[in-house]
Amino acid sequence: MKKRLAVSIPLLILVLIVILSSACFVTTHQNEYTIVRQFGAVVRIIDEPGLSMKLPFIQTVSTLPKTEMLYDLAVSDVITSDKKSMVADSFVLWRISDPLKFIQTLSGNIGNAEYRIDTVVYNSLKTVISSMRQEEVISGRDGLLAQRIMENVGTTFERYGIDLLAIETKRIDLPDENKSAVYERMISERDNIAASFSAEGAAEAKQIRNEADKSVQITLSEARAQAEKLKAEGEAEYMRILSEIYDTEEEADFYEFMRALDMAEEALAGGNKTLVVSSDSPIAKVFRGD
Repeated sequence: MKKRLAVSIPLLILVLIVILSSACFVTTHQNEYTIVRQFGAVVRIIDEPGLSMKLPFIQTVSTLPKTEMLYDLAVSDVITSDKKSMVADSFVLWRISDPLKFIQTLSGNIGNAEYRIDTVVYNSLKTVISSMRQEEVISGRDGLLAQRIMENVGTTFERYGIDLLAIETKRIDLPDENKSAVYERMISERDNIAASFSAEGAAEAKQIRNEADKSVQITLSEARAQAEKLKAEGEAEYMRILSEIYDTEEEADFYEFMRALDMAEEALAGGNKTLVVSSDSPIAKVFRGD
């Protein structure tokens, strides 16, 4: 009996030590916050992963997620500024940025946070879409609509210790019964805009061509005038040079003789070997020796 007690007592002490150790140590994972409470009040928040200590049996621990979370809003009907009905299906990405504020304002309850997100984001979605025309809402699905909703929400969630990462619309569409009529109207409007742009482009192109033709004509006219001027100046210079070279009677007669020979050579070009000239032509005078 004594032998059994000698074995049981150390074993019991070991079990108590293990239980006491487990009550003293807290393990915090990378994707969570650890909340340490004492008599219900938050005394410490651990946001770094690892092993920490607490007072056994006096302090209790709980956790909150540190990762991004997704909340899917219910599909809802919205009205645009031009009184057109649309169907919006959106979701929100969010995370807890300040665990203490989250506990103080929302009791640390994820359900309370999602209810608050649903209310604020839905009201913002309705407000933004009600300030836009239907065409703007449809064309804004590339990111502009989400940006406006985020701007409208602003810093609302900071007091809850929540960081709103993104508000995205999975689907923003027309009610099924209105789709065909709206799309046909939009196509017709786009065709009218395209025709208007095409007409404006054609008119501008015609004006550019007319201006270009006018510019070409002016340039050609100026070039012809310059050419005539240069030609006249050249001929005047040519005559001046001739008058300087053949300024005596002998030189003038020689020039006359050479000109007559050149004219005769031109007349006898090709197969024609007969030269017919009038009696008073310069060539006849040369051959007559006048």
